[in-house]
Amino acid sequence: MYRTHYVSDAKRLIGKEVSIAGWVHEVRDLGKLKFVQVRDRTGIIQVTAKKGVAEDAVLGAMSVPKETVVSVTGKVAESKIAEAGCELIPSKFEILNEITTKVPFEVTGKVPADLDVRLDFRYVDLRTANASAIFQIRSELAGAFREAARFLGCVEIHPPTIVEAATEGGADVFKVQYFEKDAYLVQSPQLYKQLAVIGGMDKVFMTVPVFRAEKHNTLTHLNEALQMDIEMGFITHEEAVDALETVVLHCLKKVKKECDEELKTLKRELIVPSSIPRHTYTGLVEKLNQGKGEFKWGNDFSRETEAQLAQVLGYSTFFITEWPSDIRAFYSQPSEENPKICHAYDLNYESLEIASGAQRAHRPEVLISQLKKRGLNTSDFEFYINAFRVGAPPHAGWSIGLDRLTMKVCGLHNIREAVLFPRDRVRVKP
Repeated sequence: MYRTHYVSDAKRLIGKEVSIAGWVHEVRDLGKLKFVQVRDRTGIIQVTAKKGVAEDAVLGAMSVPKETVVSVTGKVAESKIAEAGCELIPSKFEILNEITTKVPFEVTGKVPADLDVRLDFRYVDLRTANASAIFQIRSELAGAFREAARFLGCVEIHPPTIVEAATEGGADVFKVQYFEKDAYLVQSPQLYKQLAVIGGMDKVFMTVPVFRAEKHNTLTHLNEALQMDIEMGFITHEEAVDALETVVLHCLKKVKKECDEELKTLKRELIVPSSIPRHTYTGLVEKLNQGKGEFKWGNDFSRETEAQLAQVLGYSTFFITEWPSDIRAFYSQPSEENPKICHAYDLNYESLEIASGAQRAHRPEVLISQLKKRGLNTSDFEFYINAFRVGAPPHAGWSIGLDRLTMKVCGLHNIREAVLFPRDRVRVKP
């Protein structure tokens, strides 16, 4: 066996024989003593061999370059010197794969590497403590979302990512050749989760990739992103916001509870609010205009404006509800009292929009009107509109951007660090 235990397990097995497997992190030769730190995904343990005591084969094998892949068998011994409080006294040190090229940068983090270099060699960057912590936290967020969705009674679905028409209109789509016709990579799974609810599944959730061909180059946008979506039938937009708040707070609480070591690695203090304040779009515009600026009602909030809002409010995590209809998706339900406003909502977490949703227009005549107002061809959405002609319940839903949420929870400066293999305007490999 290459491995009987992970490093984190070995630390609790003083006096027991174990086998661990991983990468050589550091090597030191002090003459009579040889030290090799071995790293796996759970931590680092020091392997200590004394000349004259350890077998020559073991001592010889321990003279290896950093990042060599090894398997080590030995007894776990208590140590007051080793950082982990224990060390491994080896009886066997096996090289599983030798280094045959130069490692592109220092995995220990002692010598900083540019982000572009790290992303070019992501398979090496993932071995660093920071990257390991980021993706453990991301995994916890994704798992917590699924837990919360199931708690709400949702069923998991898996919609397609190739569609016949651009789901949200506009030109920012990736066209693909689908046999004899043109098709597109999906901008949003919105229409399909609605169809599932209309089909009687009532409450659904999904974790899906989405694609937008926007030619931006920012710290918060990617051309392929991962969404965590929920759609629920027979609920109002207020109830949908309640559910979104429940899910997000559960995700944050789960990370704070389960990822203490990872947060420490990232030097990140995660504060989980007890609740999230709610403000209407109009109310926030009024607050903005109480100062020196003159923000025009009907404009979308920019990143700079969102930062201003955080200053005006005194906190950076809040809901924005009741948006102008003209700047939201065609399927957002207009208010019956004032059609210029729709029942849409966003969640800004630490001054960045991480979630967006709305109550949906569930009557076909409203959908047709909304499509025409936006200059969209209703015939392209005939399959969608027809579904509402056979009995569509009132429903609402939302989407959380997992990449952005991970970025903010981990305290990262660039969203690319929060994505395993990011896709932006110039990067399509590795």
